[in-house]
Amino acid sequence: MAIPVEEAIAALSTFSLEDEQPDVQGLAVLLSSERYATNSPIEYSDVAAYRLSLGEDTKAINQLNTLIQEGKEMASLLYTYRSCVKALPQLPDSMKHSQADLYLETYQVLDLEMSRLREIQRWQASAASKLAADMQRFSRPERLVNGPTVTHFWSMLKLLDVLLQLDHLKNAKASIPNDFSWYKRTFTQVSTQWQDTDTMREELDDLQIFLSTRWAILLNLHAEMFRTNTVEDILQVLIVFCVESLELDFALLFPERHTLLRVLPVLVVLATSSEKESESLYKRVKINRLLNIFKNDPVIPAFPDLHLSPAAMLKELSSYFQNFSSQIRLLTLPAPHEIPPRELQDYQRHYLILNHMGTIRAEHDDFSIRFASAMNQMITLKSSDGADNDWSRDIKGNMYDTVVEGFQLLSRWTGRIWEQCAWKFSRPCKEPPISDSQQDSATFFDYEKVVRWNYTAEERRALLELIGYIKSIGLMMQHCDTLVSEALWETIHMEVQDFVQDKLDTMLRTSFRKKKDLSRILSDMRTLSADWMANTSKADPEQHSLHQETEEMRQSTFYPRPVAPTAAQIHCLQFLICELVSGGNLRKPGGLFGNSSSGIPVEDLKQLETFFYKLSFFLHILDFTATIGTLTDLGFLWFREFYLESSRVIQFPIECSLPWMLVDHVIESQDAGLLESILIPLDLYNDSAQHALTYLKQRFLYDEIEAEVDLSFDLLVQKLNEVIFTYYKSCAASSFTYACDDGEKYFVKPLRFDAIFKLRRVMILGRTIDLRSLITQRMNKLFRENIDFLLERFEYGDLCGVVELQQLLDILELTHQSISRFLELDSYSLMISEMQENLSLVSYSSRISSQIWNEMQTDFLPNFILCNTTQRFVRSLKGAHHSSQRSDASTGKPYFYCGSHDLTMAYQGLAGLYRDFFGIPHMFAVVKLLGSRSLPGIIRALLDHISSKITAMVPKVTGLQEALPKSIGLLSFDGGISGCQKIIHEILTWEAKLDVKVEVLHDLKEIGSALYWMSLLDIVLRQIDTTQFMQSAPWLGLVPGNDGQVKHAYSDNTPFTTLLSAATSAVASSPACANPSSYFVMSKQAEAASLLYKSNLNSGSVLEYALAFTSAALDRHYSKWSATPKTGFIDITTSKDFYRVFSGLQYSYLEDSMTNPSKKREMLGDSVAWAGCTIMYLLGQQLHFELFDFSYQFLNVAEIETATVSLYQPADRSKSPNIFQGYEVILEAMRKARRLNNHVFSMLRARCPLEDKVACAIKPSGAPLHRMKFGNTVSAFETLPQRANS
Repeated sequence: MAIPVEEAIAALSTFSLEDEQPDVQGLAVLLSSERYATNSPIEYSDVAAYRLSLGEDTKAINQLNTLIQEGKEMASLLYTYRSCVKALPQLPDSMKHSQADLYLETYQVLDLEMSRLREIQRWQASAASKLAADMQRFSRPERLVNGPTVTHFWSMLKLLDVLLQLDHLKNAKASIPNDFSWYKRTFTQVSTQWQDTDTMREELDDLQIFLSTRWAILLNLHAEMFRTNTVEDILQVLIVFCVESLELDFALLFPERHTLLRVLPVLVVLATSSEKESESLYKRVKINRLLNIFKNDPVIPAFPDLHLSPAAMLKELSSYFQNFSSQIRLLTLPAPHEIPPRELQDYQRHYLILNHMGTIRAEHDDFSIRFASAMNQMITLKSSDGADNDWSRDIKGNMYDTVVEGFQLLSRWTGRIWEQCAWKFSRPCKEPPISDSQQDSATFFDYEKVVRWNYTAEERRALLELIGYIKSIGLMMQHCDTLVSEALWETIHMEVQDFVQDKLDTMLRTSFRKKKDLSRILSDMRTLSADWMANTSKADPEQHSLHQETEEMRQSTFYPRPVAPTAAQIHCLQFLICELVSGGNLRKPGGLFGNSSSGIPVEDLKQLETFFYKLSFFLHILDFTATIGTLTDLGFLWFREFYLESSRVIQFPIECSLPWMLVDHVIESQDAGLLESILIPLDLYNDSAQHALTYLKQRFLYDEIEAEVDLSFDLLVQKLNEVIFTYYKSCAASSFTYACDDGEKYFVKPLRFDAIFKLRRVMILGRTIDLRSLITQRMNKLFRENIDFLLERFEYGDLCGVVELQQLLDILELTHQSISRFLELDSYSLMISEMQENLSLVSYSSRISSQIWNEMQTDFLPNFILCNTTQRFVRSLKGAHHSSQRSDASTGKPYFYCGSHDLTMAYQGLAGLYRDFFGIPHMFAVVKLLGSRSLPGIIRALLDHISSKITAMVPKVTGLQEALPKSIGLLSFDGGISGCQKIIHEILTWEAKLDVKVEVLHDLKEIGSALYWMSLLDIVLRQIDTTQFMQSAPWLGLVPGNDGQVKHAYSDNTPFTTLLSAATSAVASSPACANPSSYFVMSKQAEAASLLYKSNLNSGSVLEYALAFTSAALDRHYSKWSATPKTGFIDITTSKDFYRVFSGLQYSYLEDSMTNPSKKREMLGDSVAWAGCTIMYLLGQQLHFELFDFSYQFLNVAEIETATVSLYQPADRSKSPNIFQGYEVILEAMRKARRLNNHVFSMLRARCPLEDKVACAIKPSGAPLHRMKFGNTVSAFETLPQRANS
């Protein structure tokens, strides 16, 4: 069944095509070349229908408009002209025989360009002749034809402006005469074989004279004007028109004002061709008025990078027009570079936008509010039926006034930008700042001096802000064109009808009642434009009799009709008003409306003047879209053709481009108020591309703009990503500094990127770009680069940098979480796995785990020593054993660290606290970075390393065992400690095995370091498990029992599963639940999660597993290191078990480190004791070691000797000799070693108890005691090493 059209339309109306993208760009530019409505589409052909005898005037206007259009094309050709000679090839000496061919090819190329210059020469001659003839036609004393009209005035002035610009361009472009000289040279070479070249040579000479003569076009125009008839009258009329228009601000659009400013000096020069005429000119226009205009605008924009100076023009033209050289007051005007310093400050305040931003902001805010209010009223009016007619007129009239004010604001603001640019071009920067990178090449382009270094940061901000205002106001007005167009037409219709039907009616009945000539003009105006069909008070035009109407009937009421007058009607109305005011003689003193001799009352004259100026506004209001496009066109800020030629370069760097300078200023300044306007400068590229295609009509310029847009947009996305990344990373880093005393120092200024994150459609050069997608792609790449940099930085450092790595990765993860709220970034775990090369399901290794293990093998285990008291590893101070060679890590970008410089320095200072040791904090970082997937690989590799070290140590220990004497007895107490030392030296004859002894000590150090590393890992894992247990216990129903053990408070279900089961039952029983199966699945998953968490409660000990693994590794060498006594008794004299070797190693190591200052204890640390005690404990040799250790026996002898001496010495011990003189250091070292050994044994008994260990002992009487059992110490911390007494 087909859906009715009405229902389909109603359904479609419910859909919203709007998205959340904010308007942060200006008016979209459409590449089109439609003619504007201000240029009459029928070229005023309908003027003849009004029978006003304006045929000659209309014909002249059409002819001048055609010349203006052609002249603009000529000016575009000259402005975009680039030297062809630069592209010509230079033949080497080997190809001199082909020089004739090169000349011919060069001539053919240059001839095409010269033909265009010849066309310009012919056109300017024709245009000057036609303009002069047109002026002469209307300069005759007798009144033969009507005119010139105001439209005709503007056509004359615009054509004169085009001729002036052509002359100025011809004078400024140095490449044109340069190319012509090459063309003439090649013509001389190739024309030797031609016939009848005289005509060509004459044309060539004429072109040479035209190109080499300055102001040739104006000189030719002057000659044409004064050839047959003087045109001083029309010139003076034009001067008066220009002066009045400038003083009264008659020009609505800034291009019209600039046109008047450019042509006024030329008109003054042409009008003062004789002393008599100059005197008559100054009678009509006081010279002070001209001086004020020229002083107020010393610089006038001509082309995007070319300007005109009235003072400079007058001075230069005085040498070509001798009669003008007597005008001293005009010639003493200062040029821009001659302005005195006192006046220069006033001009700076006038031209620089920065000094007007307060007023501009107020104007923008006020207009935005009032325009929005007017739009709301229009919407309300549209939605209301049967609205009051007067109320409707008021709303539409208010809308019209607001639009006119908006056009005036846009024109004034855009004109300010033009004028500031012209001022900057006339006042280049004298001393550009030189950075460190520019010390070698301190030369600058002229364009850099007028653009790059000529704008301060405040001026760039003001310019960017004003561009944003222009684009936003233009966009706001353009969006409502369809809504306000009918209101504008109705208002214009009402203004015209109100004037011609009411006000003219009153004038006809009062002021002009007895003036038949003037009454005829008024009647013509009413006939021309009166819309009697809209008049509700008069049903028939014949009823319009003045003597029959009463006062109540004289006020007409009109239907609201959106019927606007045509351009021809406006043209004719302006002409009739001029005829009425001037009486057909525009040469009367006082100007148009300042003529007091017209006989028109002041009130009527004021009404005529107001309506006359409104008529000029109507054309721009009717051409609503085109006017907005003209007023918001800022593409001139990109063009730099004149400076490209003067600098002799193909193109300037992008740093010299003003649009990119503004974008870069937003990025570098990081001003929160400007960030949302970051795309506004890109609209300048849209405007310049539109200008290049439709006005200049040069494809190569568009290609250059497109290339710069590609580069600038890439740089924009790159820098914008860096700014966003830096900001959120700084925020993430600052969140960890809340406990700092100077936390305000690390405060991050808030920025807003919400509007930028929503940009999915950015219009640039007709292309739609998804900026959000590009930012997301670059952000993913930036995160990966940052992760790779941090991993690479860690790979270039030692194991102590793991804390810094973990901190930086934590900051990066928090940054990812913050940005992921706005962008669809890749998963952080995916990126970290990808950069660690750990994506495979069967891969249990990663870059971090590989680096950690590599560092442990090559640097940590060989070069770090253990301090058991502080539970830290520190780097050995006396060299490195098997040290690894390192290279410096590459310096990354600042935002790869912590964002801002202050935060980076703070975190580097924090990381520096952990850079010189390895301890518990580092182990926490290792566990967090490796995770449960890679940590077992490190543990296994470390255990294999212990096993391999034990295996490698077996032959070395065997060698040391063989070097021991066959009989080793107990130390005798008779000789005292000195005798004991002598006996030990006789036993330990390892001088030939010194290298083996050193290697065994280092092997023991690595084994002990690995075991202690395992103990630190066990501490950290137990703490993490405890934390997780405390978090999950309430949900699993676990409570502590009376015996300290954990028990289950619930027999069947846990609180977690009970809660979800109850919720599932409640939801499933509800009739509103359509699919309860998903909730049952959720309940089952909760039960599985509970079982999973319960199974992880009883986790094993890494240290116990490592000790068991070490014990298994020792079992393979048990027979070599722990031989069972043959007699069942402890072999006191001949035993060579491992404890004997370790006892000797410990004694010799202690003695060497104390007696030889170059071998301090920091060489090996406490790891040797950990390895030796662990091996002896696992081999069951602890008691053997404690009984027969050389150091222990040495200490026993020292204690007995001390007791004996104290027994027989007198009470005054201060007088007794020190029997241990020279042995204090080694005795203290032995005591420390014994305390450390006792601590290690206690730790081992607590973590790895050896139940029912059987040992043989000797009673004090000497009788052996078989199979004696010993108990284990409950606490591993009862015998911690004590701090030595200083």
